[in-house]
Amino acid sequence: MSDQYGFFAMLDRMQYINRWGLMRNSRTENIKEHSFDVAIIAHALTLIHNDIGEGMKLDPYKVQSYAIYHDCTEIITGDLPTPIKYKNDIIKKAYKEVEQEAAETLSGLLPDFMQDEYLELLAPDTDSDEGRLTHKLVKAADRISAYLKCVSEENFGNKEFVSAKEEIGRTIKAIGLPEVDYFMEKFVPAYGMTLDEISK
Repeated sequence: MSDQYGFFAMLDRMQYINRWGLMRNSRTENIKEHSFDVAIIAHALTLIHNDIGEGMKLDPYKVQSYAIYHDCTEIITGDLPTPIKYKNDIIKKAYKEVEQEAAETLSGLLPDFMQDEYLELLAPDTDSDEGRLTHKLVKAADRISAYLKCVSEENFGNKEFVSAKEEIGRTIKAIGLPEVDYFMEKFVPAYGMTLDEISK
């Protein structure tokens, strides 16, 4: 496109990629709205971490940025169901390579001076202590968002998500971070309330 760039137009297409493809949904959820949910939860988890968590303090807005972009490569790869994505080490390694290539393809749709910055958001470094902790908080936010989707579907009377909710709940407890436990205890129960109950 000569001096025009397609990066942000490509990101806009996240709205066409639906999650939970193997499940009967009462309401479909796309990766664009899911990314917003993960970003606001990751930001909150970082604030809680900085107050009650152990280890280094993190910039909540930096963590939020990583969360916003955490699923962007699915524009190219599609949303691979979790049971398949994490089935074994061979699939995990192969999918990681596909994600890296997708991140490079997407960042290549930007001007040269922006590419490195966005490649870091699309394919973050997890080798440093900060990178590992950031990744862990974004992953926790992603799991919480999935759990809340299950809560929502259950509130609609959809039993399809009952076992998924139980399994995701177990994985969230297994994360073992106090900031994650705090969020689950203090914020998640309101998702099952009516508007009047939330507003009180």
